[in-house]
Amino acid sequence: MNNNKTALITGASSGFGYEFSKIFAKDGYNLILVARSENKLEELADELRNAHGIDVLVKPKDLFVSTAPQELYDELKTEGVHVDILINNAGFGNYGKFAENDLQDELNLVQLNVATVTHMTRLFVADMVARRSGKILNVASLAAFSPGPYLATYCASKAYVLFLTEAVVEEVASFGVQVMALCPGVSATGFQSTAKNEHSLIGGNVKALTMPADEIVAIAYQEFMAGKVVCIPGTSNKVGSFLMRFMPRVLIRKAGKKMMYTKELGQQ
Repeated sequence: MNNNKTALITGASSGFGYEFSKIFAKDGYNLILVARSENKLEELADELRNAHGIDVLVKPKDLFVSTAPQELYDELKTEGVHVDILINNAGFGNYGKFAENDLQDELNLVQLNVATVTHMTRLFVADMVARRSGKILNVASLAAFSPGPYLATYCASKAYVLFLTEAVVEEVASFGVQVMALCPGVSATGFQSTAKNEHSLIGGNVKALTMPADEIVAIAYQEFMAGKVVCIPGTSNKVGSFLMRFMPRVLIRKAGKKMMYTKELGQQ
């Protein structure tokens, strides 16, 4: 790869990952694109190489598999590629009653949203600390600020990402390494459809709450480069996260239950 700095982006084939890939490429970063779909990654890589003259490595990996982060890290080490910026974007949502959801889906969610983020962060932050430079962005969610009935495991996983990020920030800042948690609200990424909660109040196409993915990523990119620790795009989301710090948790839980309920779930 050329001498430009390199950003590794997981979940790069769609949604936030796709938008992050474009914005880093535009600023001249070489890219390492990671996702399960090799064909989509190759198409994106060709598009970005042609548009911006950067080097792009395609690394098709299934990050639901516990060994994938180490395999990716070892491959890059063997190839002599070091990562200046890590974007932990790959994530998964699972909507429904916790007692009825498929157990393997719940465990897969924890693997990807919690274990993989932890594994990737730990592997790459060690090199960054040793070099005294580097940046990591972990995609959390506005859901990290409250328990979420019918999205119980997802909200819990994103709370983990937020708190992990804020803790690691304090450990590595003196070594010149920056870490940020991105906490977007409802966004037009296809996440709601994948998580099967597109018909709930908060998951549906609520124009007052929904932000385009490219707008969220543009804000996140600016704040990431400015050294912010937690990024909450959108005024209403900032206000909501602030209010949740002072509201009784029982009210947050019950309000969340009403907002996330759909008739497809049956009896509440």
